[in-house]
Amino acid sequence: MELEERVSELERRLEALVGVHPEAPSPTGGDFWALEGLKQQLAGAADGGVLYTGAVRLPTGERYEWQYGALTEQLLDAGGAGGAGSAGEGSEQVPAGADWADVAESFAALGHPVRLRLLREILGGRRTAAELAALDETGTTGQIYHHLRQLTGAGWLHTKGRGRYEVPGARVVPLLVALTAAKP
Repeated sequence: MELEERVSELERRLEALVGVHPEAPSPTGGDFWALEGLKQQLAGAADGGVLYTGAVRLPTGERYEWQYGALTEQLLDAGGAGGAGSAGEGSEQVPAGADWADVAESFAALGHPVRLRLLREILGGRRTAAELAALDETGTTGQIYHHLRQLTGAGWLHTKGRGRYEVPGARVVPLLVALTAAKP
């Protein structure tokens, strides 16, 4: 790593440690506005449903707005999962009749610390294979390409030109939701 890159990395880490970060809204009292809105939308659905949504700005300045909802009956049906209305940039739905096992590859791709680090770095602006290979503690170039192929195959990344990677817009908020849900 060159000196300028090392200083930039240290500045980014310092900001993450001591930067001013607004607290996430606390779900107390009247703060269940999203839940109340979902319940109104699902008034006719006996078993309810789930909704996740987000409006994010990445360190690169890119902005994404996304939401996805699904009925509980469709999610728990022995043969299926299905979306029940979605809107926003890059929304996607799981096709009705999809088996839970169909999403195992997507979850498995997130199950390695180096892959999570690569995703974080890509969201943070490091987009080329050369930039990712220069990172400490990510393995050899061959190992990095293996991880990038796993993430690409699972849909968490796509290539944009030669040796450039990005998280597809439709996957930015779902990735952040999965990371938030995985925290104990």
